[in-house]
Amino acid sequence: MKIYVLSLGAGLLVGVIYSLLNVRSPAPPLVALVGLLGILAGEQIVPIARQIVAGHGLVAAWRQAKCAPHMFGLLPGGHSVQSNAAAAVKTTESGS
Repeated sequence: MKIYVLSLGAGLLVGVIYSLLNVRSPAPPLVALVGLLGILAGEQIVPIARQIVAGHGLVAAWRQAKCAPHMFGLLPGGHSVQSNAAAAVKTTESGS
């Protein structure tokens, strides 16, 4: 239940900010996409800050917080280690 109350509070805050900026909801597509990018980037601030406070550099903090996969998902042509290993096992099994 707590997550729903927090989500509602965050939504109300964003609604107030939109109102102050004179942006009506639903926002125009470009404004909405930029806002979503801001939300994704904002989610990464706390994990990165924790890593930096722990003594890691910015690049190391970015990698340890796994920001790129969270923000961009699996990019075209990119394969996870698990999917590569699974493909290798299937190839080995079918070749035997």
